[in-house]
Amino acid sequence: MRAAVIASLLLAGCTASQSAIGGAGDFRPDYQGVETRLLDGDLVNFRVRMSGARGPSDVTKYAECAAAQYALIRGYGFARHIRTTVEEDFGIWVADAVYTISPALPRGLRTIDAEVTVADCGVSEIPTV
Repeated sequence: MRAAVIASLLLAGCTASQSAIGGAGDFRPDYQGVETRLLDGDLVNFRVRMSGARGPSDVTKYAECAAAQYALIRGYGFARHIRTTVEEDFGIWVADAVYTISPALPRGLRTIDAEVTVADCGVSEIPTV
């Protein structure tokens, strides 16, 4: 009996904390497109728009997904994050991100494997280019 009471309290606690932080059922993103500009050789700018984001990390991830797919389209396997700025205005989130793309793993700490990232974006239902 005591174990059942503890288990039900634990379950109730999980449910309450998920809804308090906006659980997965509350997340309804509207991905509104990607603008891509080749800046110079392997340097690419991505501007993505979305509504329904929980915060800057959602729109930043959308830009990363776009960069990974773009690298694959160009026949490259990797990208390196240079910078991202995020703005929110009346519920529309915009990320302006710059990445380099390359056939080999670039130097730096903020590199992404394009194939792995695109697969993860698919699982997360985040569209790519």
